[in-house]
Amino acid sequence: MGSKCKSSRAYDLMMRFIFISLFAICVCIEKQTVLASDATSSGKSEKFVGHKHARRKLDDIGGDISIDCGVPAGFMYLDEKTQLSYKSDEEFIRTGVNKNISSKFMSANLQNTYATVRSFPEGNRNCYSLRPPEGKAKTYLTRASFMYGDYDDEDKLPEFDLYIGVNRWDSIKFDNASHVVIKEIIHSALMDEINVCLLNTGKGTPFISALELRHFHNATYRTQSGALVLYRRLDVGSTTTQIIRFKDDHYDRIWVPYPGFPGSASINTSFIIDSLVDSQYRLPSAVMKTAVKPMNVNDSLDFDFEIGDPTLQFYVYMHFAELESRQGNQYREFSIELNGNLWEKSVVPEYLQSKTISSTQPARGSKLNFSLCKTSNSTLPPILNAIEIYILTDTLQEPTDQDDVNAIMDIKLSYDLGKGWQGDPCSPMYYSWDGLNCSYNGYKPPKIISLNLTSEGLTGKISPSLSNLKSLENLDLSNNSLTGSIPEFLSQLPLLRVLNLDGNKLSGSVPTSLVARSQNGSLLLSIGRNPDLCLSAPCKKEKRNSVMPVVAASVSLLVILIALLVFWTYKRKRAARLNVDNSHSKKEGSLKSDNQQFTYSEIVDITNNFHRILGKGGFGTVYHGYLADGSEVAIKMLSASSSQGPKQFRTEAQLLMRVHHRNLASLVGYCNDGGNVGLVYEYMAYGNLKQYLFDETKEALSWKDRLQIAVDAAQGLEYLHHGCKPPIIHRDVKTANILLNEKMQAKLADFGFSKIFPAESESHISTSIVGTVGYLDPE
Repeated sequence: MGSKCKSSRAYDLMMRFIFISLFAICVCIEKQTVLASDATSSGKSEKFVGHKHARRKLDDIGGDISIDCGVPAGFMYLDEKTQLSYKSDEEFIRTGVNKNISSKFMSANLQNTYATVRSFPEGNRNCYSLRPPEGKAKTYLTRASFMYGDYDDEDKLPEFDLYIGVNRWDSIKFDNASHVVIKEIIHSALMDEINVCLLNTGKGTPFISALELRHFHNATYRTQSGALVLYRRLDVGSTTTQIIRFKDDHYDRIWVPYPGFPGSASINTSFIIDSLVDSQYRLPSAVMKTAVKPMNVNDSLDFDFEIGDPTLQFYVYMHFAELESRQGNQYREFSIELNGNLWEKSVVPEYLQSKTISSTQPARGSKLNFSLCKTSNSTLPPILNAIEIYILTDTLQEPTDQDDVNAIMDIKLSYDLGKGWQGDPCSPMYYSWDGLNCSYNGYKPPKIISLNLTSEGLTGKISPSLSNLKSLENLDLSNNSLTGSIPEFLSQLPLLRVLNLDGNKLSGSVPTSLVARSQNGSLLLSIGRNPDLCLSAPCKKEKRNSVMPVVAASVSLLVILIALLVFWTYKRKRAARLNVDNSHSKKEGSLKSDNQQFTYSEIVDITNNFHRILGKGGFGTVYHGYLADGSEVAIKMLSASSSQGPKQFRTEAQLLMRVHHRNLASLVGYCNDGGNVGLVYEYMAYGNLKQYLFDETKEALSWKDRLQIAVDAAQGLEYLHHGCKPPIIHRDVKTANILLNEKMQAKLADFGFSKIFPAESESHISTSIVGTVGYLDPE
């Protein structure tokens, strides 16, 4: 009995000891697991990390985006095969159309992302904008996938280019309609936004099936410069035909099964390979638990890859893990040669732990020859578990200056501009945004120097983000519905030379600093057709007060009486003056018209006492001026010493008062005050055609501009010849008389020698050439 009780008590004590021990072990493991997780985030590792986190969530590391292109807006789903969550691409791009592939290419084994595509039949460049939360200066893997699947029912395989940011990534080509093309690139983001662009090269409509972004730790896949385009990623010694990716691969790399090389044998283990302890590459255990070795223990492991292009540069990453438990004095050590050169002197794989050997310099050659040779100390042959080969691609083209990008994106959002503004604003150079011109200075980031938003339907105030475009030289916001005052910051743009605010609903006074810059010639300012805008401060505004209505009515009546008195006095004086003028000019014809008449004193004010001369001719001098509303004008004043002047002047005035055409210089008004006679024209900001053709200091005109100018001039002449009844012959057409406005629109000017052409039956019309050296139409 005692012995039985003793035995029972001993058994009870033993069970308690086992229970307490197991509890302590569990607590210890849990604690070490937590510590290991913390250590991993701080760069330190524990052996538990690999087992606990080998199949962690993809988004634990952040910055991961999975897009199924072509699915309906708002659609999201979990892919059963990959266990990845995909979403529609609506928030990443504003162009393109959704399409389904042909039903004949649908199958149960087809990955969901290949069932639909987004196609881009319009525009030369269409871009996805990805904005990972980690931002710039981080390492990312970007993957673009394509399957044609005859989605457009044309059965024509397209070809197009793929860009990452502003640099070319690769060309997309297909062997057949079911051919799946996957392109991967590992790169460091230079900007907060990553743009993936498809460029139409004229060989078919670009499209895309899926787009994925994965965030890597910066310690992986380092290069001196450039980005890495995937060439091969092989699961060497694989015993299956299945690819390996997420969830086995923490970074969702796609590993292609590769059974081995000629003369090699596969080896494997059932144990888990710890790849998270000493390696930032976080290699999947499923990949690392298989390998190949030479069949003969004394042989080297040799293999090669045919590249074809000797100019390409490559980075190679070899991954090793010892799978065989070494006995006694067994030892595995080997060297690596690449194209006959020693690449790594000594590699000693650790048991069940991954190790990566990578390039420090890119390799070259039309063929990559590898040879893994055991050292003299080694008793075991070399092994290889996995290999990655990447093509180094240059990223020489710099993206647009970040401050300019931020500013123009704010402007785009504030005015809700579509305009096909996608990707980088300035680069690539030949695909810059419509309405933008940029400066390109070697390897420096391009900067925006010109912004043309004329007639874009802009509303609201002038965007303050314009103040951040520090290199802006030309800003055109004309013909919109902008309101509010002209901001002072526009005068503080140091390089601004042309500012066109014409045709808006701006109000208040023009900043004095802008007026000053305009007057000293450093800024070409256009602010006409803004009815509530005044040139100088303070602007006269209607003042409200609490005066009784009777008093207000009395004041109004008094003002009206004074105005009538002033008007009656003015009419009497003007009638007397016109009687004198008419007696002098009856022979030459009257200048009465609907155009505005200016007094000589007004002309003096408009021209700032004839401060700026634009040009001279046989009739007199042309001056620059500003009307009260801020509109720029050119004023041609008749010279008293001109013999032909009065006749030429009145001919031009009479013609311009009756002809109106967009390719003929417009008459704003005239001055006929005593002996002072002048014509007031719209101002042509870019001078005349002669300056651009013969002045070497001027920028050469493009062929497009030359052709448009020729068409404009021809349309002006055609209107004179056929649109006017009776027809008008200019008789002095020359490059100096073809004027150009700020939009490079051409307009004919100087009609002083023009002749009205009566009916064809009247044959007494003189065809003699008059004026300066020009052109007389053969008609």
